[in-house]
Amino acid sequence: MKKGIHPDYRPVVFQDASADFAFLTRSTIKTGDSIEWKDGKTYPLVKLEISSASHPFFTGKQKLLDTTGRVEKFKRKYAKKD
Repeated sequence: MKKGIHPDYRPVVFQDASADFAFLTRSTIKTGDSIEWKDGKTYPLVKLEISSASHPFFTGKQKLLDTTGRVEKFKRKYAKKD
């Protein structure tokens, strides 16, 4: 590999404040914040608005739309009258 052209690939903590959820992984993202992790070391911190812990699809709180009711309502509203 050429020196100086690749971004710094390092451990980073991603934290979802709304769900009180954090995980440690490797990333090249740049951030000015840092946090002390469970192992006692300090890592760069990225704050997330949504993660798998708070997203409705992953938590099972997703709302399903009643499309059949909407279609029937539309047909009734715009049906040809004899």
